[in-house]
Parts: sequence; C-alpha cells; structure tokens
Amino acid sequence: MSTPADPSTDQSRYDRGRARLSEIHGGGGEAIVDSLGDLGRYVVEFAFGDVYSRPGLAPRDRALITIAMLAAMGGREPQLDVHLRGALSVGLTVDELRELMIHVAPYAGFPAAINGMERLKAMEETGAAGR
Repeated sequence: MSTPADPSTDQSRYDRGRARLSEIHGGGGEAIVDSLGDLGRYVVEFAFGDVYSRPGLAPRDRALITIAMLAAMGGREPQLDVHLRGALSVGLTVDELRELMIHVAPYAGFPAAINGMERLKAMEETGAAGR
C-alpha cells in the first residue's frame, strides 16, 4: 500500500484548483479560500483541483448542480450566494437560475425554493447579477 501524498506538496493539484476557482469565482472566491487557511487549501485542491477539473461536465452544468444542492439544503448562505455569482461567469443567466429555483420546489420543498429565490433576488438587488 502506498503512502498518500502530502497535500502541502501537491502543487499541481493546487495550481489547477486555483486556476479553476479563479475562472469561476474570480477574486472573490480566492479571497474566501485564502481566509480559511489549511481548510481553504483543501477546498482549492479537492473541490476545484480534482472535482471541478474533471472531464465529463461543463462548468455551467457543475454550477447548476451545485446551486441546486445548496438550495435543496436550505440556502447555506453565503455559499449559495458565492455560487450564484459564479454561475453567471460560466454562462448561466438570471432567468435560468430562477428556473432552477422553481425546479427545486417539487424535489426539496417550497421553503428551500423560496430561500433560494430570495438569495437570487438579493444578488440582483445588489447589482451582482449585472457583472
């Protein structure tokens, strides 16, 4: 059995993750993970370096999936807010995000869909949806 690699030395995973994070979330995402110390490094390496960088799903599809799961879990602010903004940078529109929230209702319930729609409205009201 091989010894797992020391994550602090796995620079290619980290670099790949930083590039994907920046592509999707820009400087705002980078600031969030940078503030988390070692936990932020794990987010960059695993979520963005491994999962988000896999072939098979386009970034906009991954954004839809992520937002639907966060909305189904009841919002999970500020994570839902971060991913709503990121969805715009990978080609989703506010109208598509509204449809996603409507689609959440029959599977996760109206409270989850309403909370998600409220987060989307708040994003629109602050002007974050216009970038």
